[in-house]
Amino acid sequence: MSVEKLAMANSILEGFVDRESKLLAPYATKSYESLGRKHAEPDSPFRSPFQRDRDRILHSSAYRRLSGKMQVFTGEMGDYHRTRLTHTQEVASIARTIGRATRLNEDLIEALALCHDIGHPPYGHAGEDALSECMVDIGGFSHNQFGLTIVEEIEIRYPDFPGLNLSLEVLEGQARRVDKSGTGPRPALEVQLVDAADSMTYDAHDTDDALKLRLVDLDELENLGLIRNCLKYVDSQHAGLDSGMRRKALVHRLLDLQVVDLLDTLGKSLDQRQFQSVDDVRASEFLIEPSSELGEMKRELESFLYQNVYRHEKLIAMRSEAQSRIQELYAKYVADPSLFPEKYLPRAHSIGISRMAGEYIAGMTDRFFEQTFERITGNQIRG
Repeated sequence: MSVEKLAMANSILEGFVDRESKLLAPYATKSYESLGRKHAEPDSPFRSPFQRDRDRILHSSAYRRLSGKMQVFTGEMGDYHRTRLTHTQEVASIARTIGRATRLNEDLIEALALCHDIGHPPYGHAGEDALSECMVDIGGFSHNQFGLTIVEEIEIRYPDFPGLNLSLEVLEGQARRVDKSGTGPRPALEVQLVDAADSMTYDAHDTDDALKLRLVDLDELENLGLIRNCLKYVDSQHAGLDSGMRRKALVHRLLDLQVVDLLDTLGKSLDQRQFQSVDDVRASEFLIEPSSELGEMKRELESFLYQNVYRHEKLIAMRSEAQSRIQELYAKYVADPSLFPEKYLPRAHSIGISRMAGEYIAGMTDRFFEQTFERITGNQIRG
């Protein structure tokens, strides 16, 4: 690097340090204090380490495939509802909003949010349950663990190292999603915040999608405290809305109420605790949570969604069919490894045929899975 370019790079790096020192709270994770990467690399001359992580995830094949993976509802039910990709983007948006208000590191938050669901298999949690059952003798399947495996081993985009070589902070954040036992030091606040935003997001968008798809109606939901609270506000502000606009206003209020509640609760906790560093956070027992009142209403809503939406007869039937197909294709690969594309055979020899079968299926989009299933089994999914 020339003297001029080196001077420019140093100037930009100093700018990151100055910006974060002035804007971020003492308890925020600073990019200039990053523990680095497993494989040493020169710093980017114009991006902080966490900005670089965000971009590497954003440009990965696994991230792009999220657009073809269902969240809860299948493509057979229309195209309004969320995919894994749109869910991920909503989580990132909400987490960044709260992160900025609380002076956390938005770049780290965004990287963590974009990564958090990258390991989901086709057919959502139904696919995960099916793979876990298939792989029970080798430890089961976890989409969080597979997400970590993707960014550390599978996603090969650079000639000098396997995986994306993300910063250790992002890897640790994803690893905390694998093991949620609560043992050991607390995660950084940025990690905790992404989990909180994930909960807010799926409560709101699963309610929205279920109403739009008419799996439940608003009369049923109005019996729930959180929905009743939101609708009372919506109706007081906007009388006479048609059903479609009222639904949209409800979802907006449902998100807004959760964000405001968390900001208020988190702000009071941070003022009280006066954390002076990330180490203070990690050594504490603190966890980002909604207020006790809203937390109880969220649990009531989530219980309703589980019983009446996720276990709706239409979804149960689709879930059962999807799981049977995954189990059938998995058995085909285990019985005949030559069915794997040739480029995957070295990894199959390294980690075992059974694990490779699970990983290969987990990396598929819903549509590619169905095409592959029909080609290998000879069974047609749709007449």
